[in-house]
Amino acid sequence: MTSMHTTGVGVLDKSMAIVDLCERQPASASDIARELDLTVSTAHRLAAALTAHGLLQRDATGLYRLGRRFLTSRVAEIAHPVLERLTHDTGESAQLWVLRGEDRLCLASVITDTELRVVMDVGVRLPLADGGSASLALQGDVGPEGWAETHSTRTPGLGSVSAPVILHGEPVAAVSVIAPLLRMTKSPGETFGKEVLAAAADIVHRLEE
Repeated sequence: MTSMHTTGVGVLDKSMAIVDLCERQPASASDIARELDLTVSTAHRLAAALTAHGLLQRDATGLYRLGRRFLTSRVAEIAHPVLERLTHDTGESAQLWVLRGEDRLCLASVITDTELRVVMDVGVRLPLADGGSASLALQGDVGPEGWAETHSTRTPGLGSVSAPVILHGEPVAAVSVIAPLLRMTKSPGETFGKEVLAAAADIVHRLEE
């Protein structure tokens, strides 16, 4: 049985003990209950709440491991030079998005210097229900090519293509290029899909180093 650091705030102490346990190794709710002397129902409830806030994530086998939020600062740092290269190669604005509950959060952004450009600031939150390509990619809703694209979905005249950054079999972020449709001779995916996929793969490679 694992000892629990106590601060006098019981729910927080139990929650952080679960995070500490899952940091050492992935664990099921039963493992958590046994190691921390909790009931299985309490372990389920707290682990589910931590998952909803992105502090844990549950894999396909039902085990809990550290969630996306612990990657946030590292992903942002790693992604910025990749996005700079992506903007250089495509001539268009590029962003990195992560999940935040029912929203998506712009974690990193590089704006092209062309006169007609899309500006998306770091810290912008948009609902997943907006149907943007980043929303689709973050939820794993991509086509056989590996990317998702949209045409004038949120803003008339703009198109976007996004690819998920997949770590441990789960999308932890999405790389996007957003541009005026008038500058594309083909669809967003056909125009920039290859570059977006390469950027997402590069971020994964750097995270795994």
